[in-house]
Amino acid sequence: MVALRGKEIDSFLARPDAGRPIILLYGPDLGLVRERADALMASAVDDPNDPFSLVRLDGDELAAEPSRLVDEAMTVPLFGGRRAIRVRAGSRNFASGVETLTETLALKDCRIVIEAGELRPESPLRKICERAKTAVAIGCYPDTERDLTKLIEDELRVSNLRLAQDARAVLMSLLGGDRMASRNELRKLTLFAHGKGEITLDDVMTVVSDASELKLDPIVDGAFAGNAALVESEFTKAMVAGTYPGVIISAAQRQAAWLHKSALAIADGTPASTVLEGGFPRLHFSRKPAVEIALRNFTPPRLVNVIDQLATAALDMRKQAALAAVIAQRALLSIAANAKRRG
Repeated sequence: MVALRGKEIDSFLARPDAGRPIILLYGPDLGLVRERADALMASAVDDPNDPFSLVRLDGDELAAEPSRLVDEAMTVPLFGGRRAIRVRAGSRNFASGVETLTETLALKDCRIVIEAGELRPESPLRKICERAKTAVAIGCYPDTERDLTKLIEDELRVSNLRLAQDARAVLMSLLGGDRMASRNELRKLTLFAHGKGEITLDDVMTVVSDASELKLDPIVDGAFAGNAALVESEFTKAMVAGTYPGVIISAAQRQAAWLHKSALAIADGTPASTVLEGGFPRLHFSRKPAVEIALRNFTPPRLVNVIDQLATAALDMRKQAALAAVIAQRALLSIAANAKRRG
């Protein structure tokens, strides 16, 4: 079974195993999925912009003709050299094409990278890639505190900047959830502070906070606080900005899990103030009022129901990609309505 974890992922990405040319990237952090896919493509071919070297395929189109993946993988480049195939998975199943590649064919100078969202362990695509000797599956999950620290340090090192301690604490609370979004925020911040030597708290609040009007927190917090109007307005803004609805549902799932854990701690006698001040990522001060309301609105059993509801919504969105926005908004508004019903 080849499902990489932790440092194994970093080692593989730094030096991909030629004996495992089929790579599945999946998980709720779509920014991290894209970032890792970009890196794998860059190391697979000499020129990622050359259409003869890098072929892009849509998973839903492959589902109608899975054998096309095999044909593309076995095609010899017109002018020689290495080749790569990048597949963006959708809601339809094209696993049979991947299975054919893993079982019967030896790929030479061709890397296949499949980008997917969240996949259950029993998902055909995930099962095939985890079990095959010529494939590997890599989960892409929201950054931990250690991940964010490394990400920040990497960007600071490139820009030759330091970060004030009070600025670091606030910056950490504003990042996470989507690797690509976090990296973009950091690069804007380092560009803003170029030549200053040190990034201050004012710099962080000016650049990152102001640039985060379309962050997911207002949507998620509004849902659990019972503010349906806020959910509708912020969700609409997110759709206009091109945010994928699945990212919002993933954020809601993480928040529901955190609220459930926190509600259990409070039920066991831990003061709410202690719960709100602890944990990672550290809760930003601007979110505390809405989260306090959410903890008053929902008991642990009701939060279990919400977690199940969000999991169902995530699955429905994968099955009906064209209706993803409708499904996501309906789930969030349902949570907001449920929040109004105490007890």
